[in-house]
Amino acid sequence: MDTKSKNPGNVPNRSTRVTRHIEHHGGGGALSDIILGGQDGLVNVLGVILGIVAATPDPRIIVAGGLAATFAESISMAAVAYTSTLADRDFYRAELERERYEIQAMPEAEREEVRQIYRAWGLEGEALEEVVRQITANEETWLQVMMADELKLQPVDEQRVLRSALIVGLAAVVGSLIPLIPFFFLAAGLLSRGWAIGISLAVSAVALFLVGVYKARQTVGRPGRSGLQMTIIGIASALAGYGIGTLFGG
Repeated sequence: MDTKSKNPGNVPNRSTRVTRHIEHHGGGGALSDIILGGQDGLVNVLGVILGIVAATPDPRIIVAGGLAATFAESISMAAVAYTSTLADRDFYRAELERERYEIQAMPEAEREEVRQIYRAWGLEGEALEEVVRQITANEETWLQVMMADELKLQPVDEQRVLRSALIVGLAAVVGSLIPLIPFFFLAAGLLSRGWAIGISLAVSAVALFLVGVYKARQTVGRPGRSGLQMTIIGIASALAGYGIGTLFGG
């Protein structure tokens, strides 16, 4: 078969595309963990702080509540990241064994599924049959094709389970401290209540905007739009906490 005729314009072959996908997916996993932990920590703790500020003028209660929310949020986020990654791993394993059983119990039906996958990619005739023969000649190759191309599942890196939890937890701590820092100065008598609230909101808005810009540059999208969207959503969510706090304020 003339490979050039099947690959016009130097389009990357499948092995190259898969390699690039895996490399991007690995980096994307860490990026999504950082964004998940940092954004969630910042928005939630900012909402808690604003709620407490609206309910009480005592700076010690504000700082204590903010710190409590910081560490409770960080531990909770890390635990959720850990258990959800474990769930992804267990789901992949269960689907892997199911596909293995189907390949062994009903090979013709599974072979036809491989044929349908590659027919959808544009292969026909002898080229299609040769690909199907090559893939189904090896059970492990066959199995991986079914997992990746039929079920759209990727194996979970065992080392990523704990790493993901740690990244999310640490990012949540850092994100949570961003809106809290001005209130340490309030407690020390170096800032007024109004200034502490204003600086906290401003710094949080800038941080959310920068995270949105970074996310767009690392993935796809317009950096300015992504930053603005993240800022609006984050600040609006946090202001809900202030609204609740005013209901109980003296």
